Amino acid sequence: MDALQAFILGLIQGLTEYLPVSSSGHLTIGSYLFGLEDGESNLMFTIVVHVATVLSTLVILWKEVVWLFKGVLKFQWNDEMKYFVNILISMIPVGIVGLFFKDTVEEFFGSGLFLVGLMLFLTASLLAFAYFAKPRQKENISKLDAFIIGLAQACAVMPGLSRSGSTIATGLLLGNKKENLAQFSFLMVIPPILGEALLDCLKVAKNGYEAVACGISPLALGVGFVTAFIFGCLACKWMINIVKKGKLIYFAVYCFIIGAICVMCS
Repeated sequence: MDALQAFILGLIQGLTEYLPVSSSGHLTIGSYLFGLEDGESNLMFTIVVHVATVLSTLVILWKEVVWLFKGVLKFQWNDEMKYFVNILISMIPVGIVGLFFKDTVEEFFGSGLFLVGLMLFLTASLLAFAYFAKPRQKENISKLDAFIIGLAQACAVMPGLSRSGSTIATGLLLGNKKENLAQFSFLMVIPPILGEALLDCLKVAKNGYEAVACGISPLALGVGFVTAFIFGCLACKWMINIVKKGKLIYFAVYCFIIGAICVMCS
């Protein structure tokens, strides 16, 4: 992987981590177009760009993060603590899948363009259904809703099934307000992404840097990190406004078209 490829893949990761189109699916597509090996062989690059997008979330939502931690550190049952508990509840399904079943799921379903295409069809269906459904709206995200949204996030370990698309669409179908969902969706993914990066770092420590870097230079890793961070900031801010305006149907159409291309090219 050279610096230009790292720039393009970092751009793809930064944009698609927050847009409801699946970052993992698009990284698979990008790797396929560049003739690069996907998955384990690009592990080091995957770690770097995912950490970059987490940092972009912290930058864009820093006020919310500070508000949350200030309230939690009061050790009272306040709004901040309730919000924090909801985030913890949402982490339970993805934590179980990530720790015990992620490798099994990947081995069983595999990867590649055909699977990505099918999952993009599913993402498109979720976004379209959420757009046309009109459930009665709730004021706050309940603990049960947080758990169900967490289940949607756990299902998004499949490449092509968008994490943000699944969680936001599920929240909308449950009747949660658009204004609350984007922020909650982006904050709830921070611990799982960091946890996944930690597990991947353990693989690096076990197998050695050279085994997982596969010839990717420090320059390429740096370019990928900076690019993913910058475009992650832009996409995070943009996506919050898109969710508030309820214009997810355009992404449903996009996912359907890209999914069809992936299936035809597989």
